[in-house]
Amino acid sequence: MYAVVTTGGKQVKVAPGDVVRVEKIEAPVGDTVELTQVALVAKDDGVVVDPGALGAAKVTCDVVSQGRGRKIRIFKKKRRKTYARTRGHRQAFTELKIREIVI
Repeated sequence: MYAVVTTGGKQVKVAPGDVVRVEKIEAPVGDTVELTQVALVAKDDGVVVDPGALGAAKVTCDVVSQGRGRKIRIFKKKRRKTYARTRGHRQAFTELKIREIVI
């Protein structure tokens, strides 16, 4: 059994027992989070994509850690104009352990 959930503007395929990184969710480590925007659920007897049937579906997760990803460099340059700019960015993330998928 697996599900596709939408969180942080992205869709993530999850199954019970998986550990996934998603965009930052404001929750302390060890807390339980419910993801309610379920787009698809695949069970042994078939796939459920009907919005009416998925209205009550949710994925229960535990917050494993909060952190920031590796640094990326953004470099801009305009030739012959003495213009160069370097910036860095580290994206915040939340690591979730999927406990169960409820339909």
